[in-house]
Amino acid sequence: MPLIRVDVLERTFDTEEKERIVRDLTDAMVKIEGENLRPITWVLIDEVKGGEWGIGGKPYTAEDVQALAKGTEA
Repeated sequence: MPLIRVDVLERTFDTEEKERIVRDLTDAMVKIEGENLRPITWVLIDEVKGGEWGIGGKPYTAEDVQALAKGTEA
């Protein structure tokens, strides 16, 4: 059974966005392995506390990610 793990910063995605992540990743896996695996395809979203996730030596928060998504630096 496929297990897809996704790590995100807490407060970066709301409930609807996380549901979309689960649906879209499941659909992507089904396209590869076939419809019969849909019922046993797992998607696990883990949320990491802001400041406990670093990129390039800089700790990131949800606000930093939201600023990047808008095209601005935090």
